[in-house]
Amino acid sequence: MTTPMSPRRRPPAPLLPRRLRAYLAVAAARALATQPPARIRAVLATTSRGAEAASRQRAQTARDDVTAVSMVCRGSRGCVPRSVATALLCRMSGTWPTWCVGVRTVAPFAAHAWVEAEGLMVGEDVPAGCFRPLLTVEPRRPARSGARVTTVASGPASPAAVPMAGAVRPPNGAPAGPAGRAGPAGPATSTGPAGPPTGGLPAAAR
Repeated sequence: MTTPMSPRRRPPAPLLPRRLRAYLAVAAARALATQPPARIRAVLATTSRGAEAASRQRAQTARDDVTAVSMVCRGSRGCVPRSVATALLCRMSGTWPTWCVGVRTVAPFAAHAWVEAEGLMVGEDVPAGCFRPLLTVEPRRPARSGARVTTVASGPASPAAVPMAGAVRPPNGAPAGPAGRAGPAGPATSTGPAGPPTGGLPAAAR
């Protein structure tokens, strides 16, 4: 399912840490490339979860590292392992390009696999629109659950809810004077010494 293309020039070998990651990505890609396209897409869709979109420069660097360590990925018919390895190598750094499988729109008609970043094909020596994607795996993050936020009004409280200094609550049934003061009190009546409480203890003190 590849489009025959001329062998690519081998890029300079990356440094050892990058080279080891590239070897790992190529090994996984070559094993996965033997599967049907739908199976490859399902595995890559799971792998891409939580990754940010790769920049074009990052995708190109990953592709160069892959083709530097693998003759198969550098070959004229190695588009599937090359594209898969490029995507997996980007994923090791927390990013993901758009992995595509499609067909040429002009003769000779053939299938091809490639990666895109920032809406452009990466490392392909063909004009834009030469291929039409049929299967894609785009970068996507898992949906975040929105937390409900309750907003509490911070404005001034209502005057009725704030007790005024010096205000006296009138007894039941007595009219209130200006500014919440109690009305004129009636003649004072003397009461005798309080007797023993009747009815038992209040419910709160029992």
